[in-house]
Amino acid sequence: MDLRHLRYFVAVAEERHFGRAAARLHMAQPPLSQAIRQLEAELGVELLHRTTRRVDLTTAGAAYLDRASAILASVDDAAHEARRVAAGAVGHLAIGCVGSATYSLLPALSRRLAAELPGIDFSFRGEMLVPDQVEALRAGVIDIALLRPPVADHSLTVLTLRRDRLVLAVPVDHPLASARQVRAADLGGADLIIHSADRRSVMHDVVFGLLRDAGVEPRVRHEVGETSTLITLVAGGLGVAVVPAPVTALALEGVVYLPLVRPVTTVELAVAYRTDSFAPHLERTVAAIRTMACPPVRVTGAARSHDRPLEARPPADPDHA
Repeated sequence: MDLRHLRYFVAVAEERHFGRAAARLHMAQPPLSQAIRQLEAELGVELLHRTTRRVDLTTAGAAYLDRASAILASVDDAAHEARRVAAGAVGHLAIGCVGSATYSLLPALSRRLAAELPGIDFSFRGEMLVPDQVEALRAGVIDIALLRPPVADHSLTVLTLRRDRLVLAVPVDHPLASARQVRAADLGGADLIIHSADRRSVMHDVVFGLLRDAGVEPRVRHEVGETSTLITLVAGGLGVAVVPAPVTALALEGVVYLPLVRPVTTVELAVAYRTDSFAPHLERTVAAIRTMACPPVRVTGAARSHDRPLEARPPADPDHA
């Protein structure tokens, strides 16, 4: 059965007139009448009562009209849905975020994605370490990751969004809290709170490399899995922590954030996805993420959590953008 026959029948049934139906379909009346006859012959039932003045539906025709209209509506909906999928306007995506992106980027990102891509169903997982994100991408548990390179997996596409400067989080009553800035060498003898080595955290290796280059022997007192726990322990006076500047978006009373200088060190924030799963709705989402991944919070002096909000502006050094 040709879908055109269904459209022809519905037009005649709704207009109750072959001439008007032919005009509506932009065709001549004789082929329209012939098509309806062919449909009736194929079905083996009479669908229309024809008179010289009008056309009426038979009982079978009325029943057939309901089904034919529903079929055509479903076909039209399917075509519309296919076009929306091809345009990247619908779908489902799960996004995993490293700790600092959870606080600094996720709130604004979720709102923007909901406004710009309302047909896509987004779900979010925060406080994920990079190894967990990579495994989740491979397994299809998440579709997009906001993470900190390096990522040693050639099946993933990794695009750098920006570079975040490292800062030092210290308790408000710590001897370093009154400083305007600190050097890595100043951390000799300080109790450190770091991300756990057992969970292969990128920041664990970054911090140890920074201290090693400064000639400082790390004095680790606590290892944690989540950035929020790390800052909570700092607020509790249990030690200091080196973190990316966007972590300052996590407002906890009793924490002071200080610029870390000599050396000024940055870490990348990137968006990653499986190369073989790139689809239109994923492409649009990645584009939106790259557009809104603004430069990080820049800490220019001692900032306490109760001094919120810190000013977010591009750093003067373009290498840190």
